[in-house]
Amino acid sequence: MAILICGSLAFDTITRFEGRFAQQILPEQVHILNVSFLVPTLKREYGGCAGNIAYSLQQLGGTPLVMATVGADGLPYVERMKGWGVPLDLVKQIDDSYTAQAIIITDSDNNQITAFHPGAMGQAHVQAVPARSDIELAIVAPDGRDAMIQHAEQLKTAGIPFVFDPGQGLPMFNGEELLRFVDQATWVAVNDYEGKMLADRTGLSLAEISQRANVKGLIETLGAEGCHVWTDGQAEHVPGLKAAAVVDPTGCGDAFRGGLLFGLSQGWPLARCVALGNQMGCAKIEQAGPQNYQVDRAAVLARV
Repeated sequence: MAILICGSLAFDTITRFEGRFAQQILPEQVHILNVSFLVPTLKREYGGCAGNIAYSLQQLGGTPLVMATVGADGLPYVERMKGWGVPLDLVKQIDDSYTAQAIIITDSDNNQITAFHPGAMGQAHVQAVPARSDIELAIVAPDGRDAMIQHAEQLKTAGIPFVFDPGQGLPMFNGEELLRFVDQATWVAVNDYEGKMLADRTGLSLAEISQRANVKGLIETLGAEGCHVWTDGQAEHVPGLKAAAVVDPTGCGDAFRGGLLFGLSQGWPLARCVALGNQMGCAKIEQAGPQNYQVDRAAVLARV
């Protein structure tokens, strides 16, 4: 059975600033902000939420089905996924656009500043969730605004359980729209910052969101501190893991979501799914780039 991943495919340009943003950005001067960061290293990586989640999921032996758009420059990415054995019939090329591009600066505290050009991602809504009997589960990850709205509605109509993962796309939606997503989804996944924004915009606490009729659980990730798993208004803490080395946080949340989806596809309790997600996020942060880490599947699964 396949897990449908609705989200972006992007090229990531990743750089590192060997200082702290907090020392360069003066709060009292943000109205005339004009800063420059020297970034001695630069790498171009394959990224985007859909690609990163699919990479994590296939490492665990899952079957990702990516529904996304690439631009005229997207052939190398398509060939890369073909090498994983990922079906490509739902990856559409938009000839008059570039593939989405993210330019990421990470400082010495692992804070990040990202500039994002959506490119072909803005046309992701031209594809609809297919009527296929082999799709058991899905995720609506950051994507074009119209695509996220339409794909959530289509999954709900099709009766396919899905994770709503707004990520950096959350600011595109007002409280009413976010509450509609929540009420269509089976699970909600946010980091702690996104969780505060979701609560602020909907007027509901995370506990209250986890009590909505259709929601089986809300996952609030806390980085190295682990996660809070909210079910029926109650929070359970799942501890984080200490990485052998903190190399690059880019894509850690997506690696986590690959583990989460694999666990959900196995029918595991939500806390166990989250523990697997923590394992994948930890493996990712120890390597540079969103899709360069490798895991020993049997060893990872044995630890959760």
